[in-house]
Amino acid sequence: MQPTVKKTVKTIIHQGNDYLICVKANQKSLYERVQAISADCAPVSVYRSTESTRQRQVERIVEVFDCLAGIAPDWLGLRRLVRVQRQGRRQGKSYDQVSYYISSLATTARQFAIAIQGHWGIENRLHWVKDVVLSEDECPLKQGHAPANWGLIRSWAINLFRLQGHTSITKAQRRVAHDIEALLLLVQ
Repeated sequence: MQPTVKKTVKTIIHQGNDYLICVKANQKSLYERVQAISADCAPVSVYRSTESTRQRQVERIVEVFDCLAGIAPDWLGLRRLVRVQRQGRRQGKSYDQVSYYISSLATTARQFAIAIQGHWGIENRLHWVKDVVLSEDECPLKQGHAPANWGLIRSWAINLFRLQGHTSITKAQRRVAHDIEALLLLVQ
């Protein structure tokens, strides 16, 4: 996986763009090195935020590091390491998560926090809806073009519901499930 990621990073940089990539434990040496740097070096920028929504409370601490000692030089354009700690309570249960990122951007912790939360917004508004609400992972159609075609249909349905102002895809499904006129109004 590593050579493919590095090739992608090279393409991104050569096209004049920047990257922000989550470093996962399956990238063992990079993950361990970023962990060590964030433990040993002082951050150049820190941003803290708290959020309370529904049955969830979370505090985020985003730290940015410019120390790149020991990171392989073939991560083209690498300028910053980012550590994000999320602590809080979800449905009465405590949690503490730490994520690491590498980036070609040299920006503030606040800007990284906005970018990372923006990514999760996409994850929660599309991928989570497809996986959980529309049961995409449980779909028995696994052969040929069927998975891609059904993926397009699911995305199309989600977008139609969103265009009609629905914030809950579950409620939107229930509203049109047995009402052909309401269903047809979605596509007009």
